[in-house]
Amino acid sequence: MLRWTRILMAALFATLLFAHGEAKALDPENTLYLDLKDGRVVIEMRPDLAPNHVARIKELTRKGFYDGVVFHRVIDGFMAQTGDPTGTGSGGSGMPKLKAEFNSAPHIRGTVSMARTMDPNSADSQFFICFGPTPHLDRQYTVWGRVVEGMDLVDKIKKGAPGSGAVKDPDKIIKMQVAADAK
Repeated sequence: MLRWTRILMAALFATLLFAHGEAKALDPENTLYLDLKDGRVVIEMRPDLAPNHVARIKELTRKGFYDGVVFHRVIDGFMAQTGDPTGTGSGGSGMPKLKAEFNSAPHIRGTVSMARTMDPNSADSQFFICFGPTPHLDRQYTVWGRVVEGMDLVDKIKKGAPGSGAVKDPDKIIKMQVAADAK
């Protein structure tokens, strides 16, 4: 009996390892294509973590809001921020602010999270992609997605911030679309 238990446990362990290593298919309705000058970044959106933030991102994306918007704040080793049509860091969509949906997802390399002011309930259209672990942001900013492909392209975004004079011609989002709508 002990032998069969060990065999069964080993089979179960192998199955779990195999399943964990398998790439799951992405839901096209909750996948974003973020086209940059160097290629396409694929973002898995997480409505299970932040349903209202994901709904806002999809709504703005479907309106073409993000197309041509610059990365106005890009700090090496920290994050790349976009979503402000004025390129200054103080603009937004003009829609009502979102209530925070802080969650347990960590801010690690590839995390996509919503920018906000000091008011936790002030997110609108701006978001950022983390270049590396930033645990001081955990449960302070709403994580709504993660880069699943193309993080090497995010790494190539020109670094700089408003007022720093470091970026004369900032990189921009060429086109952003929900995968379900992609042609």
